[in-house]
Amino acid sequence: MNDAPTPGYEKKFADFIRMCAELRAKGVPQIIVASPSALGDTYTEMIESLSRIADAGLTLHITAREPRPSHN
Repeated sequence: MNDAPTPGYEKKFADFIRMCAELRAKGVPQIIVASPSALGDTYTEMIESLSRIADAGLTLHITAREPRPSHN
């Protein structure tokens, strides 16, 4: 398996990468995202984002999905 982020990852997730660095600099202990897709579009991108979160010493919280009516 290739551990390198997909081409263009840094540009596509520049705001996310910058946010991790800023939160670390401010001493904020956690990052909250609205959905897992905020971390990447592919497995490799998600792993890269998780690694950046860990490198920044942050904990990750993902907000719960809104309840949807059951179709049962």
